[in-house]
Amino acid sequence: MTSVLELVDVRKRYQVGPIEVDALKGVHLDVQPGDLLSIMGSSGSGKSTLMNIIGLLDRPTSGACRLNGREVADMTDNEQSDYRNAQIGFVFQSFHLLPQLTAAENVGLPLVYRGWEAADIADRAKEVLDKVGMAERLEHRPNELSGGQQQRVAIARALVGEPALLLADEPTGALDSATGREVMRLLRGLNEDGLTILMVTHDPSVAGQCRRRTHLDSGMLREEGVA
Repeated sequence: MTSVLELVDVRKRYQVGPIEVDALKGVHLDVQPGDLLSIMGSSGSGKSTLMNIIGLLDRPTSGACRLNGREVADMTDNEQSDYRNAQIGFVFQSFHLLPQLTAAENVGLPLVYRGWEAADIADRAKEVLDKVGMAERLEHRPNELSGGQQQRVAIARALVGEPALLLADEPTGALDSATGREVMRLLRGLNEDGLTILMVTHDPSVAGQCRRRTHLDSGMLREEGVA
């Protein structure tokens, strides 16, 4: 079975003035289809650097990074952008919804960049909003939605292009406890339906709901448990 994501000895070095900083020190990771995996780590552990490389927003200094069996580290910027749009869905702590757009319009944006027809985008956006329990909020703008509802719209936007991998960066971090539990139930349900999810979190209770748990410390990743 082809891995959804495979990192082999991934390293990232930054030059900060006269000092070289090793943000990642030989990370190995194999994410299989249907995995629900968490990455925990303190501030400065390298989580953001790792997520940027996995999300094709940055390049490793060395090592292999394969997404659905394809080496991505050596792609051109345009190739990475197209592949990212086709293969990865992103969910962020702060939602990143455009305030002037409706829920349906926000969800449909990735398909606009793929060149879909407007009618097809509207149909697909409605379909995924229904899947996340937001079918009654198609025409609402972000300021008319609660935090939990905004995160559901953001999850729908991540799903609209049928990605191979969903990257969730602190998906419950801006939510109260009860709403965070609702969002986690939604993500676990999507995973049970077959969606592969990699989640960065600082919350042990969130990480504990993932079947695989890893910890990043000083640029080195270790597996902590499999449920």
